[in-house]
Formats: sequence, C-alpha cells, structure tokens
Amino acid sequence: MNIDKSDALKIVLELVWWLLTALIAWLVLRPIYKAMYVWPFEVWNVIFVVTLVTLTRYVFLLQHTFVAKRQVLKIVLLLLMFPFTFVLIDHLNEFLNYIDERTWEPLVGHLPTAQQPAIQEYIWREMLFFGVGSIIAAPVFAGRMMLSIWRQRNRGTV
Repeated sequence: MNIDKSDALKIVLELVWWLLTALIAWLVLRPIYKAMYVWPFEVWNVIFVVTLVTLTRYVFLLQHTFVAKRQVLKIVLLLLMFPFTFVLIDHLNEFLNYIDERTWEPLVGHLPTAQQPAIQEYIWREMLFFGVGSIIAAPVFAGRMMLSIWRQRNRGTV
C-alpha cells in the first residue's frame, strides 16, 4: 500500500485531532472525577464529548480528512448514524431517568452540603450540553455525508 504525502499528512492531522479530543474530554470530566467516588455515566459521558467534537469537526472540516474521498466509508458512516442517534438518545434518557428517580443523593451525597449544588449544576449542564449536542450532530453529520457523496459523484468535489 503506497501512501502519498497528502494522505500521510491527513492521518497525522487526524491523530492530532484525536489527541485534542481526548484532552477536551479529560478537561470536561476532570471536575467530576475530583468530586465523585463513582460516576456511573462515565463511559457515556466520554462518548457524548467525543461524538460532539468529532462529528462537528467532520461536518465543517470534511475536505481535510482521510474520509473525504472514500465513498464506501462515507456510506457506511451515513447508515451508522441513524441507529447511533437512537443509542445516544437512549443513554441520555437513562441519565435523566436516573436523576429523576433516584435524585442526586447517591451521586453527590458524600460531598459537603456546600459543594453539592455546584457539582450537580456542572454535571447537569455538561451532560445535557454534550448529550444533546451529540444527538443533534449525528443526523447533521449524516446529512453532510449524503451531501459529500452526492457532490463527489456529480461534481467531483467533497
């Protein structure tokens, strides 16, 4: 397999973006890690952050990625976004139901009373922002893939 200079640069750029995304996820979750003994939504919280950052990046910077000219990959990603959107909705709803049914006590009850409102507010806003953002980004990304597939087939552009 022969990789030209442009593809190698795109792969390096992709790796840099993934490192930046990991840093963003760590920074967003750091206050939660400091305050909580157990964060039962940790995996989905990370998935929400990574999904929002990555899909938003692909929507706006698709022409600068290794996916740009790969039609089959774009079709696969387009088709995966529909079930993935419903999975994201399901897991955000799981978080909302947990808070609604059990309140915040099992999560932040170990903290001093003065600290509880601040971490509750942070978790609530952060989960809703990244959860809803990723739920919106997935179908927008699917639309961007569809547009890119059409453009590449009919106009030769991304």
